[in-house]
Amino acid sequence: MLLEVGRVAKAHGLKGEVVVELVTERFERVAPGSRLTTGSGLQLEVVASTPHHHRWIVAFAGVTDRAGAEGLHGASLYAEPIQDPDTLWVHELIGCSVQDGAGRPLGNVTAVEANPASDLLVLEDGVLIPVRFVTGREAGLLTVDVPEGLLEL
Repeated sequence: MLLEVGRVAKAHGLKGEVVVELVTERFERVAPGSRLTTGSGLQLEVVASTPHHHRWIVAFAGVTDRAGAEGLHGASLYAEPIQDPDTLWVHELIGCSVQDGAGRPLGNVTAVEANPASDLLVLEDGVLIPVRFVTGREAGLLTVDVPEGLLEL
């Protein structure tokens, strides 16, 4: 399974570089040697990257001129998931069963909603639980410790 990690915003300069807008906070996605795939299946290898105004200027192997860079304009970029057992990944949360600390089932996660204070688990019945209340994780099961009364709202 590939995850969307960014998008090519535009060509940059004459030597084939492009401006990439990441949709992830994992900057190793554009580190030299990283491999990305476009939505059309084109495989790209990062040869160089530099941060630039909250975006990245990236050079890909085989893209050596402006025409090649312009051909990538608008392309979504995908990569394999990063294995990090200490991180909660959205794609791993969707479909999980949720239980409280006493083992009572609360429902299944259908989506994760971005929220400035804390991302929210969206359960199938519409209940929202801040991700920061997740206290345990096993394969397909999340345990949450929610404040008293939160689920009655």
